[in-house]
Amino acid sequence: MQSSQSRSLVDWLSYLEQIHPVNIDMGLDRVGAVARRMGLTELPFKVITVAGTNGKGSSCAMAASILMAAGYKVGVYSSPHLLRFTERVRIDGAELTDGAHCEAFAAVEAARAEIALTFFEFATLAGLWLFRRAAPDVLLLEVGLGGRLDATNVVESDVAMITSIALDHCDWLGDTREAVAVEKAGVYRAGKPAISGEPNPPATIASEALRLGAHLRQVGVDFSADEHAEHWDYHGLHHWLNLPKPALPLMNAVTVLAALESLGLPLPETAIRQGLANARLAGRMQRLQSAPLVIVDVAHNPHSAAYLASQLRLIPCKGKRRAVVGMLKDKDMAGSLAELDGLIDDWYLASLHGPRAATSAQLAAALQVATPGEQGQAVLFESVTEAYQAALAVSSPDDMVIVFGSFYTVADVLAASA
Repeated sequence: MQSSQSRSLVDWLSYLEQIHPVNIDMGLDRVGAVARRMGLTELPFKVITVAGTNGKGSSCAMAASILMAAGYKVGVYSSPHLLRFTERVRIDGAELTDGAHCEAFAAVEAARAEIALTFFEFATLAGLWLFRRAAPDVLLLEVGLGGRLDATNVVESDVAMITSIALDHCDWLGDTREAVAVEKAGVYRAGKPAISGEPNPPATIASEALRLGAHLRQVGVDFSADEHAEHWDYHGLHHWLNLPKPALPLMNAVTVLAALESLGLPLPETAIRQGLANARLAGRMQRLQSAPLVIVDVAHNPHSAAYLASQLRLIPCKGKRRAVVGMLKDKDMAGSLAELDGLIDDWYLASLHGPRAATSAQLAAALQVATPGEQGQAVLFESVTEAYQAALAVSSPDDMVIVFGSFYTVADVLAASA
C-alpha cells in the first residue's frame, strides 16, 4: 500500500473498508481513545448533536440554512452520502477538496497507531479534524446510528436534539421504542439543553435525560407549532409568528427552532424566515423532472415511508403513479411498502447489490405481504437503473414516478440523471 502522503481519496476509502473486519462495531472505547489523542472531544465552537430515527438530515439542512442566513459560519457532518464521500463534510454548504480529506485521513492514521477503527469511526474522526481546522461558529453533528455508542458521541456538545423515535436497526438499538429512546438519549449531556421533537415520546427519553442531568425540552410541552394554510406559528422561549412553511418536514423545523433558541446565539426573525424558505436537501422529496413528474426520496423504513405517502397525497396526479423501489434486507420491507398501499399503480422492484441488499424477488415477497389485495403490476429488475429507465419509458406526461427505499436507490437514479 502507498504511503499516507501519496494516497488518493479513492485509495483511502478502499483502505478504510479493509482495515476493520466489520462495518458496525458499537462502542466508544476505541474511537474515544483516538479522539482524545487528537484533541477532538472538546471543540472550540458551538456543537449541536442531532440524533433520531428519521429527520436528521433535513433538520441539519434547516438549521444550517437559518444559521448561515444569520451570518454564522456553519459546519455540517452527515452520513451516508449520495454521490460523493465529500458530501459528508460541508462548510457553509460547500464540500471540501479530496486533498483536504486525504490530509485528515493521514492525521487519523498517524494517531490511531495500533487501534482498529471502522469505516464510520475513521471518517468521523477525519471530519472532526477538518472542522477543527475550519473553525466554524457552529457545527451540526449528525449521528450515524443510535447515539449513545455512536462515534459522533465522543464530542461534548452544547445542545443535543432527537428528531424522532421509531423502530430501525433493531439488532443494535433494541426492538422496542423504549429501548431505542435510551440509545438516542445517550447524546444528552449533563447541564445542557436536551431537545426532543418526538410527538409521542417513550417515557425513557425523560428518564434518561433525568439520569444524565440534562435539561429536557419536549415538543408539545415546552415548545409547539400551530399549522395554518399558508404559514405556521412557533411557540417556545420566544414567539416567531407567521413563518413560511419549509419544503422539508414541518415537525423537524419545530425541533430545529427549539434547538437553536437553546443554543443562545442571536437569530433575527428575518434569518429564520429566509433560512426556512431556502432549506433543501438532496434525496428528500426531490423533484428531478416534470412531465412525467419524477420524485426521489430516501425513505427506507415505515416511519419515513409514512411521511412520503402523506406528501404524495398532496400532489395531484392525473395519470398513473409508478414506484421504483430498492431496499436493504435488514429493513422492514413489508412495513415500508404497506405505507404506500393504495397510492401506487405499478411497482418496479429492483435488486440492490452488496451483503445487506435485498433482491427484487425478496421485495416482491414483501409486497405480497404489504398489499395482499389488489397491488397493481409488479415488475422485477436486476438493477435500479434498469427499473427506473423502464418506468420512465412507459410513463406519459401526466404520470408520476416515485423512487424510494434506500440511499443507494436514490443515488443510482441521481447518477443516471446527471
